[in-house]
Amino acid sequence: MDQRHIRLEGVDNFRDFGGYRGAGGKRVRAGRLYRSAHHGGATDADLAAIAALELAAIVDLRRGEERERMPSRRHVDFAALVIENDSNEATPDPWLAFIKASDASEQAFQGYLDGYYRNAPFEPRHVDLFKRYFAALAEVDGPILVHCAAGKDRTGVLVALTHHVLGVDRDDIFADYLLTNAVLPFERRLPVLTQVIAEQAGRTPTPAAVRAAMAVEAAYLEAAYEAIEASHGGVDAYLADVLAVDAAVREAIRDRLLV
Repeated sequence: MDQRHIRLEGVDNFRDFGGYRGAGGKRVRAGRLYRSAHHGGATDADLAAIAALELAAIVDLRRGEERERMPSRRHVDFAALVIENDSNEATPDPWLAFIKASDASEQAFQGYLDGYYRNAPFEPRHVDLFKRYFAALAEVDGPILVHCAAGKDRTGVLVALTHHVLGVDRDDIFADYLLTNAVLPFERRLPVLTQVIAEQAGRTPTPAAVRAAMAVEAAYLEAAYEAIEASHGGVDAYLADVLAVDAAVREAIRDRLLV
C-alpha cells in the first residue's frame, strides 16, 4: 500500500498529495494537502484521526443531493472552512441519468468517463468550487482537504490542477491520480455498486463493467488536459482565465506550499 494512504475505517481513498518535487527544485509540503472520498461513513475513530490533522478548510465537490444522501460526519470541535455549492441543482444527477439510459457495459462506463473528464474543467458548478478552492489555497493557513463521493474524478481533476500550479512533474501528477486504483477497496465496493447499477439500469452489470465504473485510467485525465488545451491553449491560460489563478495567486500558493 502506498505510504501516502491514510487508512481509515469508513472513509475511502484518504491520502496526502503533498511531498512531490515542485517548481524550482523545491518540494510540496507534506501534511498540508489531503484528498479523499466522502466522510458520510466516518467512524468515531476516523473523526479523531481527521481532527488530529487540524484541517483549516474542506472542499466538498459533491452536488447538494449527494450531500443530503450521505451527510458528512464532523468531529465535535470541527471549525474548518467548508467550501461547497448548490448551483444547478435542478439538473438531474448526470451519473444516475447516464446509468438509467445505458446498457451498463464496460465500454459504456469508459465512454461516459471520457466525456465527463472533457467537460469537468468547464462545468459551471466545478468552476465555482475550483476558483474558491484556489483562492483559499492562497490565503488559508493550515491543511486543506478536497473530496467528492469516491475521491477519484472531480477530486482527481482538481488535485492535478493543484499539482500543476505547484510545478509538479506530469509523470508525478499522473502517478498520484492513478493511486486511486491501489487504495480503493474494490472488492468491498463492487457488490454495492453492482446493486445500484442494476437498480438504475434494469440489468446486472458484469464485474468488469463495475470495475470500469470504479477505476481511474490515465486516458481520462489526458482527456481533461486535451479539452483544456483545445479551449485555452494550455493549462496555465485556463487557470488564469477560468479560475482566476494569475501570477500573483500562483506565487502566493507556491510560497505557502513549497519548501
